[in-house]
Amino acid sequence: MLRIFIERYRLMTHSRLYHNYANVRLDSLTGFRFVAATLVFFFHASLTKIIGFNPYADPQIVAGFQRLFSVGGWLGVSFFFVLSGFVITWSARRNDTLGAFWRRRLVKIYPNHLVTFVLAMILFAVPLTVVSAWLPNLLLVHAWVPDISVFLSVNGPSWSLCCELVFYLAFPFLLRALWKVAEDRLWLTAGLTVCAMAATHWFIAKFVNGTPQIAEYPISLNQWWLAYYFPPLRLFEFVLGMLMARILMTGRWVAIPVAPALTLAAAAYFLAGEMPFIYSLSLTTVIPIALLITSLAAADMAQRKSWFRHPLMVWLGEISFGFYMIHLLIMMGLTSLLDGQRFSVVPASFILAATFCLSLLGGWLLFAFVERPAMQRWGKAKPMERPFSVPQV
Repeated sequence: MLRIFIERYRLMTHSRLYHNYANVRLDSLTGFRFVAATLVFFFHASLTKIIGFNPYADPQIVAGFQRLFSVGGWLGVSFFFVLSGFVITWSARRNDTLGAFWRRRLVKIYPNHLVTFVLAMILFAVPLTVVSAWLPNLLLVHAWVPDISVFLSVNGPSWSLCCELVFYLAFPFLLRALWKVAEDRLWLTAGLTVCAMAATHWFIAKFVNGTPQIAEYPISLNQWWLAYYFPPLRLFEFVLGMLMARILMTGRWVAIPVAPALTLAAAAYFLAGEMPFIYSLSLTTVIPIALLITSLAAADMAQRKSWFRHPLMVWLGEISFGFYMIHLLIMMGLTSLLDGQRFSVVPASFILAATFCLSLLGGWLLFAFVERPAMQRWGKAKPMERPFSVPQV
């Protein structure tokens, strides 16, 4: 009897989602993008050995700050990758074309990248003669090179755009394949995707040479690059996001409320700090992230109240990509100005807050004068482009 009731409820829900999902604005996901970008900001602020941004004189405060945000960057980037798969699948157009889709995605990311690339080259006086460092960055292929002076060159956060570019190129073909997965096997496929990701990380930990370790983390450069920066191996998160979108769209979602999903993600965040380093990068948090994203989307579909849908949060989410792309440039610029000076709690906290606000301002400027105008100018479809056959739902 219970099984019959559950099946009837599922079919009823499926019918509602089947017809209405495409008209729903996922504002909670937009708002939460800012939370993820903020975690990346504070993660970078905690990297005193790598970036050097440390206005606090008290070593105990520095140590506590580092413990609190030690995995913030890993979780934030993983959230963006899963979110990309989810949102692009959710918003896929029936009669889209390869040219129109790829152009929209490239226009979405490249103008901000180009502007921050030029700013970084000017601010940090990157010599034009070092072509092997800046040219791969300009072309968004630098994350393919297992050399830290290349994959973290010019503007550090831009490495993730190499992964996004791979996601966009693969999406039309992945969509065709994943749409053939039977609805009652979507959860199984999602689980197998996570298992494949876990197996890959285990293989890297087991069989890729772990020495010499890099100075900052207990991992070799090759292990770190493969597990975190190498674009094809981040496809697991993107595909998981695609599958979670299909699970929600087909009424297979198990209706986990936002609060428990957020609690689970927070627990995974702190658990990741206790895991072996390679598994803290994305594996420990990927399932909670996928559940949280789907829970937020489901809440928006049901028009339930959500703090993340507040207009201020939505606006912050809209500028979050620009914020993400420019914050490290501002942080490193202020690090240079401070020239190693350390301060007591109040002035140091003011410097940190000022850095955050300047990054917000920079993010808004990029959104208002680069990202949005570029999308309005070049992000529209053109006639006579070959459809890649997004399935009708």
